[in-house]
Amino acid sequence: MLRATFIAKAILVLLVIFTAACKPGASQQVSDAATERAQLAPWLNKLINELQQEEPANPPAKIYRYTYKEQEVYYLTGRCCDIPSKLYDAQGNVLCEPDGGITGRGDGRCPDFFERRQNETLIWEDKRER
Repeated sequence: MLRATFIAKAILVLLVIFTAACKPGASQQVSDAATERAQLAPWLNKLINELQQEEPANPPAKIYRYTYKEQEVYYLTGRCCDIPSKLYDAQGNVLCEPDGGITGRGDGRCPDFFERRQNETLIWEDKRER
């Protein structure tokens, strides 16, 4: 009798645990290793925090990771009007402004970025309402 009560309680505990794990939002999505590295990079976290302190952009700011000229790069989309996009290397150094600005063609330092970029991964997106 004591053993049957113990087994019943153990089954009940397991059911509660499994039920809680199935609730919406309870599970985490596993991202690839490069995305996890990017999200942990201090310079990238600082950039995201700075963007979150500003008013939401229109269109919303996004950060993508790409492979460009055989290196990992991060592309911050341009925002309203003449504000150019920015392309960063893996250490957070600005490589160029691929588009935007007065001409819409960026600063001209990486004119082939859009043609040569590969392996697009969305790293972060500002989902705040404007």
